[in-house]
Amino acid sequence: MTGTAKPTLDDVARAAGVSTATVSRCLNSPDQVIAPTRVRVMQAVEALGYTPDFGGRALASRRTNTVGAIIPTMDNAIFARGLQSFQEALSKFGKTLLVASSNYDPAREREQMEVLAGRGADGLLLIGSARPESSTEFLRRRGIPFVGAWNLGGEDGYFVGFDNRAAAARLTELVIGYGHRRLAMIAGISHMNDRAADRTAGVREAAAAAGIAPAELPVIEAAYTFEDGARAMGELMLIIPRPTVVMCGNDVLAVGAMQKARELGLKVPGDVSITGFDDIDLAGVVDPKLTTVRVPHRRMGEAAADMLIKLINKQPVERRIEIPTAIIERGTLGPPPAEGGHND
Repeated sequence: MTGTAKPTLDDVARAAGVSTATVSRCLNSPDQVIAPTRVRVMQAVEALGYTPDFGGRALASRRTNTVGAIIPTMDNAIFARGLQSFQEALSKFGKTLLVASSNYDPAREREQMEVLAGRGADGLLLIGSARPESSTEFLRRRGIPFVGAWNLGGEDGYFVGFDNRAAAARLTELVIGYGHRRLAMIAGISHMNDRAADRTAGVREAAAAAGIAPAELPVIEAAYTFEDGARAMGELMLIIPRPTVVMCGNDVLAVGAMQKARELGLKVPGDVSITGFDDIDLAGVVDPKLTTVRVPHRRMGEAAADMLIKLINKQPVERRIEIPTAIIERGTLGPPPAEGGHND
């Protein structure tokens, strides 16, 4: 190679002492090349400053080596860890991640599906399973593999996630074990959000199993913001007799509820206990630290990437991978205040 000519695949192959087919496999499917050869090829790529011709590769392989992810929102930290590990895992297979947001709107999610399909995405990561059948049918007609995450889905499809309902039920059992009988919940908006709906169902089922009637468990649905969590908390604290514990559908709602409790002069957990869900970083730095459910975001992202790569490559894959959650007990959950105390 002389002058300023752009290095070619042949140049890389000669420098690495391999065939052009091996170089191509290294760039397109690195997991199919033994490590010493892969290292030698990638060193040649870096030394020569070789840039793959993505357009030509896409035409030849019918792949663009891009993967799309459509998440409900970019305003909340709950998806950040999972997407980070998802992207890191994809990069090992030479895939580039494109991220879009639906704002919890199924019509917007469908628009993003069409945009990513038009860009030639080899596969998609979606959140949950609550969407019109026409949207998933669109992906199937286009032959685009997709994986749902953050829950375990229905009868059809491929999912990496956890049992939101069971996790919420276990947390409720813990709350009741502390002696609470006057429970309330600030839930996420359940319309087209199976995670929010399942968490509410889990709380209600565990409460009912303990003999707490549905009418005795007020639930307010709120958008996942500090402000909406505080507003809902204010409404719940007007109930007489006041709830002794407020279970929140995520940590952002819970921190908003804690802020409102302070404004009302209530001690957490002395006057009212509060729990969250997700265990984002904020849960460990608020005062008191938040009792919550730890969601395995990073493990979900890694497993979802592995599943999607296998689907793209038409390899055998499990339909569902369940990743366990854990309850993290911290300072916002305690026993209910004594009757006749500061809770009338």
